[in-house]
Amino acid sequence: MKYVLVTGGVVSGLGKGVTASSIGLLLQACGLRVTSIKIDPYLNTDAGTMSPFEHGEVFVLDDGGEVDLDLGNYERFLDSTLTRDNNLTTGKIYQSVIDKERKGDYLGRTVQVVPHITDAIQEWIERVANVPVDGKEGPPDVCVIELGGTIGDIESMPFIEALGQFSYKVGPGNFCLVHVSLVPVLSVVGEQKTKPTQHSVRELRSLGLTPNILACRSTKALEDNVKTKLSQFCHVPEENIVTLYDVPNIWHVPLLLRDQKAHGAILKELNLLGKAVEADVTEWTERTKIYDSLQDPVRIAMVGKYTGLTDSYLSVLKALLHASVACHKKLVVEWVAASDLEEITAHEAPDVHKAAWDLLKGADGILVPGGFGDRGVQGKILATKYAREKQIPFLGICLGMQLAVVEFARSILGYKDANSTEFEPETSSPCVIFMPEGSTTHMGGTMRLGSRRTHFQVPDCMSAKLYGNAKFVDERHRHRYEVNPDMISEIENAGLSFVGKDGTGRRMEIVELQNHPYFVGVQFHPEFKSRPGKPSALFLGLIAAASGCLDAVLQASGKMNKVSINGVANGTATGKVYQNGNVYSNGNGLHH
Repeated sequence: MKYVLVTGGVVSGLGKGVTASSIGLLLQACGLRVTSIKIDPYLNTDAGTMSPFEHGEVFVLDDGGEVDLDLGNYERFLDSTLTRDNNLTTGKIYQSVIDKERKGDYLGRTVQVVPHITDAIQEWIERVANVPVDGKEGPPDVCVIELGGTIGDIESMPFIEALGQFSYKVGPGNFCLVHVSLVPVLSVVGEQKTKPTQHSVRELRSLGLTPNILACRSTKALEDNVKTKLSQFCHVPEENIVTLYDVPNIWHVPLLLRDQKAHGAILKELNLLGKAVEADVTEWTERTKIYDSLQDPVRIAMVGKYTGLTDSYLSVLKALLHASVACHKKLVVEWVAASDLEEITAHEAPDVHKAAWDLLKGADGILVPGGFGDRGVQGKILATKYAREKQIPFLGICLGMQLAVVEFARSILGYKDANSTEFEPETSSPCVIFMPEGSTTHMGGTMRLGSRRTHFQVPDCMSAKLYGNAKFVDERHRHRYEVNPDMISEIENAGLSFVGKDGTGRRMEIVELQNHPYFVGVQFHPEFKSRPGKPSALFLGLIAAASGCLDAVLQASGKMNKVSINGVANGTATGKVYQNGNVYSNGNGLHH
């Protein structure tokens, strides 16, 4: 097993996650099997109870793991399926060590950070690194490890010590350290300054780790004299110093590393030059060119409560992007704070209220994502009502689907007090209720989580067609509340159809509105399984409906063999149809 460790210095937010993902993609393009581990030094067991404002979105895995959003990047770039163990936190390590101590596994010894915590970290890494994540048998060739935080942080010290020991344990030729650092350009002098990176590398070396490759973040490519200076002071060969300068989008980062032969340097450090083949990133390159060349806009109004931090909806944004590139449309996301649509804002801040509604009314499609808490709920309901009445393509996810049911019950069935018991526990018309198996005392890891199967009830419904006429689909969930099964028949009789249900038939998964261009609500989170070149079926439906090419997409999705499909993205595309419902793009259009 070979290991690539990615660390960060100087400041946080340099893009270690994208760098680690890009390295993994390049190694994969060289014919190697790759897995990933993200180390988060915080004491939380997982990311499940963190605020999106503080930490960005919570990414959900097939096994129900609630993890850091960087694992979403890994899955999207590598098209892999990770597990909760691929996200290692201080909380998990300390919990496992304390559990062992309580059981008496340490035989009366004093349990200490060194060696017990550091040993547990190394054992975890070795165990998880050997688990395949690409659906094939046997262990991967390379494990890319990202250490969260910044070198010098107090909370990451046990991990630094463990990784120092680990690099010595696995030996030269099996461990490569890529240090991502900052080379700022001071506007006063316009010169690239190397001192921050020098200090960062010096601290890293003092902690027992020596970088093999420097990945320097800067606004422009490093000048030759700057590379020479960094090489001298950081003891890294010039050919092992690469620049991660600003690019239009993150799809360029693997190509940036490829052009500077970063993968060659890594393969050389890991003694893999004989095993690897020439990196083939043709498909990735073509897709990136298409992304850069898109001109025709499609406007999607994102009506949420965490719009102040776009990372809160990172996977939703990526899923929209994958679908828009497949449809050859330039994605424009209009951020609409749900609370700004509400009547109270019209009185307190009329200009803000008007601006929010102008954005909503100017959109080609409306998306209401998931969320928790009652802030902005009425605004989301108003946006849903607008989409329903004005025939605007609509996708509601998790809470968005539940509120679509609430809005329908209020407006069509006449239940003026219809609500979710999450927001109004005593409502006389509970359209959405707390799931019976949910915990009322513990928050962490107690939701309905992970991959669950949804069975289509109506074979020719919009969703089933988008999923390739599949009989069922497996998607990832994260919720505590569900649509009240006792109200289903009344709601369906009024025109809102529950076309997808779980295996019991009592848990509603997909809802569609009859006589509407595209009005779909889903209890699951389809964004978590969307990939570049393999957009989520339901996001593709939204973008296609908003772009006026839904009929062509449905025609393509409905064929189960190799087909030619015309009229998609104003052109012709050739493709394959797969029963898992993902629509694949080869850079020339759509295939499924």
